Amino acid sequence: MSKVVIDSARYRPDIDGLRAIAVLAVVLYHVDPLRCSGGFVGVDIFFVISGFLITGLILRDFERHEFSLADFYARRIRRILPALVAMEVFVLGAGICFLLPSDLKNLADSAIAQTLMVANFYFVQDIDYFTGPAETKPLLHTWSLAVEEQFYLVYPAALLLWHRLQAGRLLMVLSSAALVSFVISIYGPTIFQCWRFICCHRAPGSCSSVRSLLYFAREW
Repeated sequence: MSKVVIDSARYRPDIDGLRAIAVLAVVLYHVDPLRCSGGFVGVDIFFVISGFLITGLILRDFERHEFSLADFYARRIRRILPALVAMEVFVLGAGICFLLPSDLKNLADSAIAQTLMVANFYFVQDIDYFTGPAETKPLLHTWSLAVEEQFYLVYPAALLLWHRLQAGRLLMVLSSAALVSFVISIYGPTIFQCWRFICCHRAPGSCSSVRSLLYFAREW
């Protein structure tokens, strides 16, 4: 197996450092969006890290003949669901105490959307002139989690298919997808702000890191 794959599957203090930079970028953006406008870069960093680590873990399981889609999804659920449910219960409870009925309904709708892993598409629908500010949408931040969940849902199955075919087709597909989505990520938001919430706008980060791992692991 490629050393790159092995390195991606073990603890990486440098990746923890990148996570810290990403968190700092997001926090500073929320404190003062005008002076610290690079908050979305933090989200992109997380997606690059996620693509790199997930690919390394999957390829390691391939090498050991231990990979199972059911086990992969079960691990993701155990990692994400408890904290997500706790957060949603707390936010909904606070909403019942402090929000008007119409705002509470919107909050419940966004919670349902996140439960179905489509919060990013929900908030795209919620962008218009009459929509309230971001501060009135307590679950707005879950749009990026929905993108992550969609990646977890689709990507492992695609990588498993590549492994069984033992062909380089997925590398070509991911390279093309990364290029197209990169162009969309640059020019899309200048036309439609809603592109910021769509999966293809955030795909370059995941695809580029995945593509790099597959390139270095081709001889495995």
